[in-house]
Amino acid sequence: MAAVRDPYKALGVDKKASDEEIKKAYRKLARKHHPDANHGDEKSEERFKEIQEAYSILSDPEKRKAYDSGGGIFGGGGFDPGSFRTGAGGFGGFGDILSDLFGGGGGRGGGAQRPERGRDLETEVHISFDQAMEGAQVPVTVPLSAPCPTCRGTGAKPGTQPTICPRCQGRGVEAESQGLFSITQPCRQCGGTGTEIKEPCSTCDGSGRTRQVKRYRVNIPAGVREGSRVRLAGKGEAGPRGGPPGDLYAVTHVSESPIFRRKGDHLEVEVPITIPEAIRGATIEVPTLSGTKRIRVPPGTQHGTVQRLRGEGPPRLSGRGRGDIHYRLSIDVPSSLSKEQADVVDELATVIDGNPRERLLSQRR
Repeated sequence: MAAVRDPYKALGVDKKASDEEIKKAYRKLARKHHPDANHGDEKSEERFKEIQEAYSILSDPEKRKAYDSGGGIFGGGGFDPGSFRTGAGGFGGFGDILSDLFGGGGGRGGGAQRPERGRDLETEVHISFDQAMEGAQVPVTVPLSAPCPTCRGTGAKPGTQPTICPRCQGRGVEAESQGLFSITQPCRQCGGTGTEIKEPCSTCDGSGRTRQVKRYRVNIPAGVREGSRVRLAGKGEAGPRGGPPGDLYAVTHVSESPIFRRKGDHLEVEVPITIPEAIRGATIEVPTLSGTKRIRVPPGTQHGTVQRLRGEGPPRLSGRGRGDIHYRLSIDVPSSLSKEQADVVDELATVIDGNPRERLLSQRR
């Protein structure tokens, strides 16, 4: 084993790190560099040994104190790997931690791998703006792994059952000595299941799962927006070794509306008004999600003024009422005028005196 020159750097912790911080750092690094997760990677294997050696120092109060003082068994900064005992210190032994991390025995005995939860899946659904506002039921087709219909997920030929693995005696793990350490890893014969299938199912080849296409109907709640995720519990991949299925998430894609624009919990509408309406004021009709309503435009309304209708917007997914609709009023200026219109505008210009830019320009003088 290579000597650890600085166990703190090896675990990526500060010299003032607490016992719990050291233990947490060790768990994270051991999981990342464990041989079971990096088959054939020599660098990860060496790093794993370095992590173990560093933890053996910092997990033992006496060794940590001796290292911090720069003397004792550590000499010039390294340490004698034969001078420590696995399981020393108040942290619990390596066997305890490795057992927690990888489900192994770690010297305390272990068991077969438990059934695992299946993977979560995602599918996309495309809905109209109106469906997003009102809610809808949308069909989806999802390819996934599901329990084999022939063996009902056992992986064994109908009429037979999986047997206990003779190599690990059903524990699912086996120990391998590496110098001072005994490393547990999944059984090479049964792959960690603890069982052996002598007569595999012909439909699924012993996996217990087959690729199937499932069809569901997704209930889209009113008020969803672009990218909302609707969960269908238990409709994901089947779990290995008879484990529970994962969930299915339907991601919504909402078509744009020609009228409304979504702004968070609210909607925005661009409403054109005429110059006379802006000057004199008017009562105008505006669109809503359920039809139309009338709003009052006050005299002297400026371009870009926003009027609001409370509670007329999209339903909130939290169930707490609805958002608002914001009407942004834009003054519609004609691009061309008839002679009669031009004459009226000229007459208006002579009546309305004053230069609206006078105040702006006076500040530059």
